[in-house]
Amino acid sequence: MKHELKKDGKFSYLELGEGTPIVILHGLMGGLSNFDGVSTYFPENGYKVLIPELPLYEMPLIKTSVGTFAKYLKDFIDQLGYKEVILLGNSLGGHIGLLCTKMFPEKVKALVITGSSGLYESAMGESYPKRGDYEYIKAKAENVFYDPAIATKEIVDEVYATVNDRNKLIRTLAIAKSAIRHNMAKDLPNMKTPTCIIWGRNDNVTPPEVADDFNRLLPDSDLYWIDKCGHAAMMEHPEEFNKLLHSWFQERNF
Repeated sequence: MKHELKKDGKFSYLELGEGTPIVILHGLMGGLSNFDGVSTYFPENGYKVLIPELPLYEMPLIKTSVGTFAKYLKDFIDQLGYKEVILLGNSLGGHIGLLCTKMFPEKVKALVITGSSGLYESAMGESYPKRGDYEYIKAKAENVFYDPAIATKEIVDEVYATVNDRNKLIRTLAIAKSAIRHNMAKDLPNMKTPTCIIWGRNDNVTPPEVADDFNRLLPDSDLYWIDKCGHAAMMEHPEEFNKLLHSWFQERNF
């Protein structure tokens, strides 16, 4: 799905629909298109979907961290004039959403995480493939999903290009190290924001026990499972993901 990105100051973003704003945060190797299912469904059901392009590879190296991106996200919400929003993040995007919620709880009405980093130290550090080895990268990309066919040639080519770009690789590793440093186990029990956790039963990157830990540590969370599903539930099972999330919104009056 191709849409024209809007520009507002330093921000580039996708904006679809009208209603309660949902700000979607993509992961380190993921793009805006990972959320095609969400960005088709929710604008038709009374929500505005906003997907900012996170400047993962544009920040000075010293500022390339989860904390910097959490502040960038807060600035984005302020720039667009929203008092509060729902945050939805996958993988690194979930981690950025968690940290933003911790730092600026008044801005976050609700949080949705799927395959999020933030607790499991190997989630980020082990997922960066060797440069130059296309078959290795292809296997790594396929391992993200329960159904390896989801890792299309286009997705594999994009990851391959990223890890063979020296600037992007250096920043990818900096973000991975920052994510490991920003372990949130001690923060979660103090975070009272309503949180929906949707997780793939077959997630190899952030295994199911990570979801259990998030659910145990967060004071106001609900955990939902999707079977035969890997690390990116919104890509692999978009209809089920949307149904679970929409039901949760309705139960919580969001």
